[in-house]
Amino acid sequence: MAIKNEEAAPPTAPRRVHRFRARIRRNRLLNTVWRLGVFVVGTTVMLGGLVMMVTPGPGLLGIIVGLAILATEFAWAQRALHRARAAADRAKEKALDPRTRRRNLILGALATALAAGAITAYLAIYGFVVPWAIDDPTFWT
Repeated sequence: MAIKNEEAAPPTAPRRVHRFRARIRRNRLLNTVWRLGVFVVGTTVMLGGLVMMVTPGPGLLGIIVGLAILATEFAWAQRALHRARAAADRAKEKALDPRTRRRNLILGALATALAAGAITAYLAIYGFVVPWAIDDPTFWT
């Protein structure tokens, strides 16, 4: 028996998480502490994502997860997350554009050919010797 619309669906009881959150919202101090905790955790994850933008790691993922954590409690974070998702969708569509893909493939092939030529030239001049172990550096002078 499939339900075609929401009106035909039987009412569901609030889940345990929703009851827990409603209990916290009723107490002003607990609600403030909860929101502060969400803010601290979300900001920490988002700052970790920002750090990972310049260091190795999934920076964009960290930023989006941090915004998602913040969006559970703050409307401004929901708006920022919505804009970030829209920008990610636009970037995905742009990356999947056939002309852009073809250009990126050509540039990648040219970069690979250039790197292979540089490696071949190095091996032809010095053989298989690491740069810091070259005995006669006359090429560099």
